[in-house]
Amino acid sequence: MIIPGNLKTRRLTAFFTDRTGGVDRGLLSRASGFSEDAVYMPIQRHTDRVVVIQGPGRPEVADAVVTSAAGVLIGVKVADCVPILVYERRNGVVAAVHAGWRGTARGILGKTLEAMADGFSSRVDDIVIAFGPAIRGCCYEVGEETASEVRAATGEGGYIQRREGRVYLDLVLANMTQALSTGVPESNLWASGECTYCLPGRFFSYRYSKTLERQGGFIGLRTGPL
Repeated sequence: MIIPGNLKTRRLTAFFTDRTGGVDRGLLSRASGFSEDAVYMPIQRHTDRVVVIQGPGRPEVADAVVTSAAGVLIGVKVADCVPILVYERRNGVVAAVHAGWRGTARGILGKTLEAMADGFSSRVDDIVIAFGPAIRGCCYEVGEETASEVRAATGEGGYIQRREGRVYLDLVLANMTQALSTGVPESNLWASGECTYCLPGRFFSYRYSKTLERQGGFIGLRTGPL
């Protein structure tokens, strides 16, 4: 389990899992203190859809979840894509985002922040974001079309690299660039640094082994006295 340095607060539970924890509800419950019934994960389809929930319940098709409800642990499943956890400190709003290259090219993180602003009057200065383990620019070779689509949504930046005639994309850096472009302060961003493809013994990586197993990113507002 990886606990983001910028999300360590008594008000929150926030963590990224690896192969050991995966996305097993029982393990998540024991690790977080939330009940199994309180765990909410959407049905992910590489969309740019953001769903706002008031509690756990039947999952919807979406790749980002937002809530202000305490006692609910929201999360996303990944195996190379970027798990992103968001916390808005002033109003107490959290979000979990799944950002593959398609979601990144569609600006899903920015749309999540828009949903937080529209629904909860969240301000970018109060937004704290953590980016979990994902395939990084050292290993994620893509085609020119993919790189172009991400660049169109992101602007220029060091997240696209060219080496020996090949194109490599760093999805974490691309999403960090998008977050900065919305006005979120750089000091409010944190990234784990691990590459899932480089560390197949610790993380599931679809690009490495075509695995159907997943790890994830999870966040929830605690109930009771803080």
